[in-house]
Amino acid sequence: MKVELLYFDGCPNWTVADERLAEAVQLVPRDDVTVHRRKVETQEDAIAVGFAGSPTILVDEHDPFATGDEQAGLACRVYSTPDGLAGSPTLAQLVEVLS
Repeated sequence: MKVELLYFDGCPNWTVADERLAEAVQLVPRDDVTVHRRKVETQEDAIAVGFAGSPTILVDEHDPFATGDEQAGLACRVYSTPDGLAGSPTLAQLVEVLS
């Protein structure tokens, strides 16, 4: 399973997502998960890769958290979590999409 964390430096939420993603990988009973980090630097790059804001997490090139309302661009992303809106998926949400 290929997991990609897309981010840009203008939004600090990606570091929380990165930490949670690393923990989630340790918790799932799989040994085929590889995580890659990709910095998105321009609006053109954001559009080309479908970057729905920082952080965007792709699992096998699919955004499991997409609602269909996201627009590509250099912005901070907001996730719907059990506790309300947040700048990153919860650990439990990440474990679920990696399982």
